[in-house]
Formats: sequence, structure tokens, C-alpha cells
Amino acid sequence: MDNQAFEMHGESIQSSSKGNEWPKKEERRGSWSLMKVFLVCLLACVITTAIGVLVLSLVYVNNTAFMKETDVTDNGASSPKPDEKSVDSKFQFLNHLGKSKVYSYPGGEIQWARYRKDVNEYLSDEEMEFGKSINNHRSKMTFGTLRIKSKGLRAPHWHFNANEHGYLLQGTAWIGVIGADDSVVTTYNVTAGQVIFFPRNTVHWIKNVGSEDCVFLLFFTTHEELQTLDVDDAFFSTPEDIAARALKPKGGVNFIRTFKKQAEDQAINLPPNLDQLVQNATYVQSPDNLVWRYFYNLKGSAEYHFPGGIFQWARYRRNGTGLNETEKIFSESLHKHENTLTLATLRIVSNGLGQPHFHFNANEMGYVMSGCGQAGVILSSGVTTNFNIGIGDVIFFPVGTQHYLKSICDEDLLLILAYSTGNELETLRMNGYFHGTADHILAQLFSKEQSEFKKFPKAAKN
Repeated sequence: MDNQAFEMHGESIQSSSKGNEWPKKEERRGSWSLMKVFLVCLLACVITTAIGVLVLSLVYVNNTAFMKETDVTDNGASSPKPDEKSVDSKFQFLNHLGKSKVYSYPGGEIQWARYRKDVNEYLSDEEMEFGKSINNHRSKMTFGTLRIKSKGLRAPHWHFNANEHGYLLQGTAWIGVIGADDSVVTTYNVTAGQVIFFPRNTVHWIKNVGSEDCVFLLFFTTHEELQTLDVDDAFFSTPEDIAARALKPKGGVNFIRTFKKQAEDQAINLPPNLDQLVQNATYVQSPDNLVWRYFYNLKGSAEYHFPGGIFQWARYRRNGTGLNETEKIFSESLHKHENTLTLATLRIVSNGLGQPHFHFNANEMGYVMSGCGQAGVILSSGVTTNFNIGIGDVIFFPVGTQHYLKSICDEDLLLILAYSTGNELETLRMNGYFHGTADHILAQLFSKEQSEFKKFPKAAKN
């Protein structure tokens, strides 16, 4: 028959009738082959299962260790390891600058209160806590002290990512600022108590022209690492033929090759043979209309008195209110550039108080120039801390953070303060918001009779 299905069925009937016969050699060989395949598959399954169990065990152990290390709580916060050093929360707002690393150069030195990406560059956990704080709060602020020896030079340089504001604490200096397209070069002299300002990417230099060290207190408008390039580094990084074509010196590229890069960083420069190198130095003063774009006579400005102390301001004022003609030039220069700062000196007399207050539109950073005091901070997260401050300390108050300053020794407490706004500073003091709240609201809030709140005197306008 031609029906294959039928033929197969017939063969199966015949084979079944011979079921009691021992399988032929070829059939036994096929059976063993199937058994081998089965055993190999079974072994593979066992090995795969064992590996899977081992991997899951390792993952579980690692996750358990991680959970123990971080001690995760319900609110998502992580606690340090039990053996990890706990850092006092005050160091979010306080930096003992005198304990930080001193960066030394031939002509002076620099110290920093700043954020660093590489945590190994911090000298202590407390310094790291401050650096992390100004970065986490996006403060747009970095602080440094610059000391320049007599005749020393802070090399011409520019900052890629920050404006620079400075206050001269001690000494006499000659400043140079080069405008865009080298169209205008402004030079001027500064003395203690005056303010300097360098917009971002503006080439500038500082030369000590006095007999004593110059000490500048500097604020930079970045909470990231400051990016700076010195003119000598730019020169030596430029190919010789390119530099020759750009500068066109007599002797061409051969003259360029006579310049030799110093082994030591020349950020603050003071060659030992300076008198042989320079025979005729002049310190020209540019016209006021140029100078005051980068300069402010803070010590000679108006004083703003409040119960317990005095403010003096280097700031923008809308319509130039209360400013003379040269001060208006500085005010407009601040307002014209992005991310500038407001600077002020604050003097609090012995036992005087800068009452609790907060700022709507600015972070605040300050440096203690003299005296001693106490600071207090309250954060929205509930963190409350009070701490003593002294000469050389840097303080930081994030925007919206209520804080106060109090003088606690016989000497006046004197600080230089910077606020991260180029607009008018917006502030609310405790007496202002207390009296601005309806007394029946306060009575309900504090569970106190409404008439009791008449005992608070009305806030005086500063």
C-alpha cells in the first residue's frame, strides 16, 4: 500500500508483538546515548542551580552589610557607621581658617575655605563639613585670604567661573585690570579698608607697593572648585611658533625660546633679583570713571547705625539712592555683571547684638577681623546650633536661615561680610516678623492671652 501512515502503524503492531525479545545491539547503543544526554542535562541543571544559589547568597550578604553600615531610617536619612567620627553640625556654618592648609609661593601665601572634589585635600573632617555645606547649598561663594610680601606680585590671571570681590585688611597695593579686547587698561591704588572687584574672565593683577605685607580677604562667586589661569602658565602652554606670531617680538620664535619656566609656581611672584630686573616702575592711577568700576572706598562710605553696632556697605542701590557720583559708578558696575556680591563691614560693640534675622535672596559668608562673638543658626530641617567665633574664623549662613551674631568680649566684634546678590539685599528680622503677625494669631500659637503681646515694643526701622 502506498499510505505511509498505515505502513508505520502496521510496523508498530509487529514490533509490539516482539516486546519480550532482548533489544538488538544497535538498539541498546541508542538507549545508552539517550541516557548519557539525560545525565549531562541533569548535571548542567545542578551546576546552574548551585551557581544561582551562590550568587543570591553573596548579594544578600552584601546588601545586609550595606544596610548595617548606613543604618537606613524611615525618613531616608543615613547615619554614619558606629566607629565613624561624628562631626559637630556647627561646622556646616563655621570654618577655622587658621587650621587650613597654607599654600606658599615665592611672594606670599593663600588659605582657603572652599569646596574640594577630592576629599583627601581637606585637612580635617570639620573642614570637609564646611566645604560640603557651601556646595550643597549652592551658595555661589568661596573664601580665601591672600598675603603678598612687600614688592610681591599676584601674577596677572583670570577666573573662568567666578567674579572676585576683595577687601584689603592691611597694606598698600597697586591693581591692574584689562578690559575686553584689551581696549581699556585700568590701574589704581588701594589702601586698607577699601574694596576691589574683578568680573569673571577679566585679567587682573595685584602688586604690593608698600613696606609691609598686604592681606586681602577675597570672596569668589562659585561653590565649585575655582578655575584660574595665570598669564605665565598660558604663555608657556602656547606653542612657541604660535606665541611668536601672536606677540611679534624682535627675533621672532628665537626670542620666545629665551623665556624659561620657573620650577616653582609663580602665582605670587617675588624674584630674588627683582631690583636687577626692574629699573623703572610707575604706579599710574586711571581716571575715576574707570577706577570706580572695580573699586569702592568702603571705609569712607556712609555708616548705618543700629542698636548695638554699625554697617558700611559696598552694594547696588536702585536709582543710586544715598550714593555719591563715584559710588554710583560702582553700584552700576555690580548690577551690570551676573552673580556679583554685596559686601559690608559689620561692627558690633561689646555685648551688642545683631538680632536674629534671615535673608530672602542671598547666602551670607563672613570673616572675623577682630574681636570675639557668638553665632546662632536655625535651619528649616530643625538643626539648631550656637557656637563661638574669633579672629580668622569664616562663617556661612544659607539663604532663608535665621541667624544672629553677638559680641561677647570687651573688644568690638568686626567682620567683613559678603552676600550672594548683586541686587538690593532683602532681610527680615525677628522683631519685624513678630510684630507683623496679628496678636490674636500669636495668642493662639503660644497659648497666651492676647493682651500679653502688647508688652513687646514696636520694631524700630533701621
